[in-house]
Amino acid sequence: MRFNSIFNHKCLLGLTNLLFSACGVTLLLSGFYLLMDKQRVLLSRLLLIGNDNLDLPEPLFYYIAMGLTIGGVTALIASLIGWWAACLNTYCLLSIYFLIVLILLIAEFGICLTITMWPQCLGLNLDETVMVKALQGTYGVPGKEQLTAAMDLAQTVFNCCAMNNNINYDTSLWRLQEYGQRDWVVPLTCCHLLNRHESGSYLDPIPINLTICQSLERHEYDKSRHTEGCLDKIDLWYRQQYFSFLCAALIVAIVEFVVLLSVILSCTKISNGKNAIKPQHPPNHSKLPENIYMETEQNSNSNSVPSNMEIRDHYIQPPDFYSSKSNSSFKPVSKYQYHISKSYLV
Repeated sequence: MRFNSIFNHKCLLGLTNLLFSACGVTLLLSGFYLLMDKQRVLLSRLLLIGNDNLDLPEPLFYYIAMGLTIGGVTALIASLIGWWAACLNTYCLLSIYFLIVLILLIAEFGICLTITMWPQCLGLNLDETVMVKALQGTYGVPGKEQLTAAMDLAQTVFNCCAMNNNINYDTSLWRLQEYGQRDWVVPLTCCHLLNRHESGSYLDPIPINLTICQSLERHEYDKSRHTEGCLDKIDLWYRQQYFSFLCAALIVAIVEFVVLLSVILSCTKISNGKNAIKPQHPPNHSKLPENIYMETEQNSNSNSVPSNMEIRDHYIQPPDFYSSKSNSSFKPVSKYQYHISKSYLV
């Protein structure tokens, strides 16, 4: 019965550790994949476009990719400790395994809670007014090349122009200070492109009809230029990314919670096993000779002097000279001596 219980809780710990290892590998691969997906990382730069207090040198998803990679490596190291703990079945390794998984679980819960309840802490506040002002003050400005490329990518992928309307560029620094071509009304990425489906089309856009696209008359540019704003599409894209991230974090959290329960169960089984089977103490040989000697002595005494045995002590009474003198009949003393027997019990 004890073998079956140990076998069962070890199997449970091994199974949950296998799932945790799979989660670690998934996190690691997801981090690498996100780092390689340059367009997705570049689009995340627009999520912080209106946050002046959080001016990160890299887009937001770059740091998320690094976090996923570090989390995956940590999970794999913890799973190795878990396999070791499952084999040796010791409190020390199980405690280390438990602490690492608990720290990962708390970190994931904190990040998800912050993104859900207080997105402003991470600068994820897609306010229309703020983002329009940020676009007008940063697009095409020297030193803001990364944000300009992110906006060009969004306009190419989402088939949109500016934030809420294409007239946002009319009062932008890009138009007023002529950072672009003098006769351009909107950037080329706002036009319908011939090379739209190419991976680097946002860096080298080729309009279908440049003249009509840059026209000031709506009835002319309506079929050659994107008229919808990008803000709603950026917000929808962000919600899709957040939902995917939240689902993945929830799955990993469930696996980590099951791992914690299996570790607690293993510790409980180890404790019960130690209490159920106590070590057999060897006999105290120092007292053995004395006991044997005492029993042997008692046995020898009981055998040498049996109980209820009569011992007779014979002795001859000496003649009574005084009584013979007082004998008036002068009868001689009998030649037979008196034999007096005394019996006693030992």
